[in-house]
Amino acid sequence: MALHIHEAWIVLFVIPALVTPAAISHEDYPADEGDQTSSNDNLIFDDYRGKGCVDDSGFVYKLGERFFPGHSNCPCVCTEDGPVCDQPECPKIHPKCTKVEHNGCCPECKEVKNFCEYHGKNYKILEEFKPSPCEWCRCEPSNEVHCVVADCAVPECVNPVYEPEQCCPVCKNGPNCFAGTTIIPAGIEVKVDDCNICHCHNGDWWKPAQCSKRECQGKQAL
Repeated sequence: MALHIHEAWIVLFVIPALVTPAAISHEDYPADEGDQTSSNDNLIFDDYRGKGCVDDSGFVYKLGERFFPGHSNCPCVCTEDGPVCDQPECPKIHPKCTKVEHNGCCPECKEVKNFCEYHGKNYKILEEFKPSPCEWCRCEPSNEVHCVVADCAVPECVNPVYEPEQCCPVCKNGPNCFAGTTIIPAGIEVKVDDCNICHCHNGDWWKPAQCSKRECQGKQAL
């Protein structure tokens, strides 16, 4: 009976001995992804803080050195706190500027509109022109057109006419006025019928003629 008990203990001690640390392979228990490292993740970049400045193209400038970064045309100075760039107050671009260059720190107008546009036509600076018989215009240096419209005098007749290429109406037959429906010249008495003689008011052409009855001619009392 004692012999069998002894053999059982031997078996119990032998079985654990078969499982050793050497029998466990790392391939059977892969490491977590967080524990895996790659040589590409260990790149070391130079730190120029307090030593220099780097522009947009990767060029390094020393402290105190003046340079033009890629995002600005204004000069900068490299300091320990980074680039310190000039920020000048640039002049305003002329509203009539047709060509602007940005090569410098401030935009610069290279070409200004040197003509005026009026009713679809272009005119040179200081050029005078007449778009209509009653208008006199000039192209100003500001590229604006200034015009003066003629102020016509009131014609001294009731039948003025407009001549081609003339602004103001003219009285081709001189001053006159109406005597009823008849137009009579001013300055003389006109017999408009057998009984009436009329004449125009002096300077008051818009008023009807002043008429007076005379003894009717050509008619005899019955």
